Amino acid sequence: MCVLTHFRVTACSAVICFANRLLQEYSLRLIGSLTRVSTPLGVFRHRNFAFVWGSTTLVGIGTQMESAVLGWFVLSLTDSPFLVGSIAAARMALNFLALFAGAIADRLPRNLLLVSVEFVMGIMGILMLALILTDLLEVWHIFAITLSMGVVRLFQMPVAQSLVGDTLPRERVNNGAAFNTVAMNIAMLCGPVIGGLLYQWFGPQGAYLVIASLYLASGMVAVGIRIERSERTSRPESVMHTVTEGLRYAAGNQVIWAVLTAAVIINLAGWTIHTGLAPIFARDVLGTDSAGLGLLLFGFGVGALSGSLGLAMAPSLPHTGRLLFVAVIMWHAMVLLFSLSQSFYLSMGLFVLVGAAFASTQVLILTLLLRTTQQEFRGRIMGLRSFAILAYSFGSMAAGAIAGVWGAPTAAQVVGVTGITLALVLAVVAPKLRRA
Repeated sequence: MCVLTHFRVTACSAVICFANRLLQEYSLRLIGSLTRVSTPLGVFRHRNFAFVWGSTTLVGIGTQMESAVLGWFVLSLTDSPFLVGSIAAARMALNFLALFAGAIADRLPRNLLLVSVEFVMGIMGILMLALILTDLLEVWHIFAITLSMGVVRLFQMPVAQSLVGDTLPRERVNNGAAFNTVAMNIAMLCGPVIGGLLYQWFGPQGAYLVIASLYLASGMVAVGIRIERSERTSRPESVMHTVTEGLRYAAGNQVIWAVLTAAVIINLAGWTIHTGLAPIFARDVLGTDSAGLGLLLFGFGVGALSGSLGLAMAPSLPHTGRLLFVAVIMWHAMVLLFSLSQSFYLSMGLFVLVGAAFASTQVLILTLLLRTTQQEFRGRIMGLRSFAILAYSFGSMAAGAIAGVWGAPTAAQVVGVTGITLALVLAVVAPKLRRA
């Protein structure tokens, strides 16, 4: 009986040990697997990048809120669609100064420059709030503040994007670029909704109180970025010389000028769909109202957020140049399909795909620029990236003119064909980008 009991105990112990060993082995494999899957999130372990990302998210939400609130506020004050369009144009009217903003970002400590820019944005938001509360606000005040804010904002984008590369090792830049785009897409999804609700519930003063607070909060988060750049704080040459030096650097690197050309192409073509042409499609083609337009744009935002998150979770992005061409061509191919649809739900589904291709393109452009550009030129190259946005003004006017004469579907077809054709031409003339 004792022998049998001993045998049972021994057998049970062996089974327990074996099961424990299997459990440990499985746990180790599971932990290893989860670690590999979550590795891209490791970029947030880089303290400085986490502060850059937090600052970008806050200022992005504030900017998107202000864009929505400002248009509605001007319309309610003036009842003039022309002035609404003019205030939107004023936000980008001085975009050519991005070249100089990028040069200054390469001459001064970028972390301190970002703090200064975002605090100035907060102060301007407070100024607008004060004018509203005191009933002193006039239309020319809005234009003056908007133009000034546009100049200040020119520094924010190249500085913040340059800091993504400054705060991460080269092998993590693709994850950083993707999460930077995630931040902008979160802002694009949430900002207009929050701004519209605040305007409806509390008026422009309530909306601007939150907008100014977000700008100031982004500056306070940026204070946490700690980067030593003492070797760059004093440069004897003029700003114009710094700009010229940056232009020569970009022109001498095929990957950089090709990526910047791709940025011009998408602003000239693809960007016009979800901005200028979407309202025309919603009303004239799909027969829906502003709520339907909101759903279309929400679908675009969901696709954009999904696309950027998908690339953010990729451990690496090999063949980034080829992926860029694929993303640009897919973006404009989806535009062509969207132009043929007369079903609201099919159009919304296609807009999700358009948004995913849009976000993928943004991530890949930023990744290529940050990987390829030397640190001392990043501000100027990101300034050129901002400068490329000027092409949107020409593309938007052309698409609107075509839509006015031949209809929105024809305009979208021209946009799609133009984008695909120019991308294929660029692939031929820039072989180094294909191999990047």
